[in-house]
Amino acid sequence: MTDHHDVLESLPPASPPPVASKAERPGGFASRPAIIGWLLFDWACQPFFTLVTTFVFAPFFAAALAPDPVTGQSLWGYATACAGLILAVLSPVLGSIADATGPKKPWIAACGGVLFASSFALWFAVPGASYAIPIALVGFGIGTVAVEVAAVFNNAMIPHLVPPERFGRLSGTGWAIGYLGGLVSLLIVLGFLAANGETGRTIIGAAPLFGLDPATREGDRITGPFSALWFLVFILPLFFFTPDIARSSLSVKDAVAKGLAQVRTTIADARRHESVGRFLLANMVYQDALVALFAFGGIYGAGVFGWQATELGIFGIMLTVTGTLGALIGGRLDDRFGAKPVILGAIAVLCLVCLGVLSLGPDHVLFVIATAPAQPDDGLYGSAPEKAFLALGLMIGAVAGPLQASSRSLLARLVPAHEAGRYFGLLALSGKVTSFLAPLMVAIATGLFQTQAAGPAVLILFFLAGGILVAGVKRA
Repeated sequence: MTDHHDVLESLPPASPPPVASKAERPGGFASRPAIIGWLLFDWACQPFFTLVTTFVFAPFFAAALAPDPVTGQSLWGYATACAGLILAVLSPVLGSIADATGPKKPWIAACGGVLFASSFALWFAVPGASYAIPIALVGFGIGTVAVEVAAVFNNAMIPHLVPPERFGRLSGTGWAIGYLGGLVSLLIVLGFLAANGETGRTIIGAAPLFGLDPATREGDRITGPFSALWFLVFILPLFFFTPDIARSSLSVKDAVAKGLAQVRTTIADARRHESVGRFLLANMVYQDALVALFAFGGIYGAGVFGWQATELGIFGIMLTVTGTLGALIGGRLDDRFGAKPVILGAIAVLCLVCLGVLSLGPDHVLFVIATAPAQPDDGLYGSAPEKAFLALGLMIGAVAGPLQASSRSLLARLVPAHEAGRYFGLLALSGKVTSFLAPLMVAIATGLFQTQAAGPAVLILFFLAGGILVAGVKRA
């Protein structure tokens, strides 16, 4: 694994940010603490995605709150779709307003407050309570909107920290550190907080801390407050050490008016700029599929193979390790070969992964090859289909980080630094404007065919379309 200290040492000085700061070097360049503060944004946010969206709370919702796993997958899909629709409206508008006002950190703070409250609310999704499902879905949806909007403003700071030839490494290192944050948080939750309902013990054989009750799934529900507190602690270095953009002379009212007007201008500019427009369209399609793939990965394992907290937790740990390695390697490949080849390679792998998942069932692999059921003494992932699903999941982890990191580094290379906020808002728009569509299609297909295998079939089409579009991008 690449040492993060070496990565930071290798980042050459960037153009000076527009505002003086104690976090700058004497020449006005971004200092190491400034870059570390920026990188820790991903570390601060990742537990929400790892614990809530994918590996702990989402499977808990499908298994313990929803009437059955199929209904749970559908409901989770509708919540993800609703969050995506809201993001499609908010991201470009707020990104343009932030460009007009200048500083990005106040917006990150506001989104962080919303994320904290919505994540904390997940604790109250008690199995059997009449309000549990609404609280879970609303808390998850609002938290998703908050953390994704915060990422728009964080991404817009990239051009002010390092020069274009290091965008890929900076972005990839951020994703890798985020994956590490997810891994550490997952180990803490599974090792000390979330217990198996049958044994009452965590994966290390210990009783859960704080007297968390496995019968009421408090170990699963604690992931909401845990993610909130984690974010609160680890977002602080960004505010203390990373210089912000200079504040403009516009009043708030004028900045809002200018920001709203810039949304139309930005969309028009992107349409005239062939590379930007085509990339944003491609990003819209493949990010849509990636959101759905992560949203349903843990749910699929729980519903098809009956995985419990132990299997899901170890699966998440292994996937996070491959994700960390993939993001670090992908960032270096990005700087050496360009973002486009990295994106295309990742999409090709994800298409194969979805096809592989589609071919699996509880008693078969590759569609028609029957397999023996797991025996009690076979240990974790005892059946052949489970082992195959595990391997495919690790492949997802290895390429998802490079795909997302290279997407933001590609855009950072294509647009002017002083307009990064509005374009990253448009990137979020392109990633979210139809992000309700893939989860919605998965939800509809799952309900229509009454099988969770319908999900991967839908996603293959989205990844293929995204790959065809990004292949036509002529630059980077």
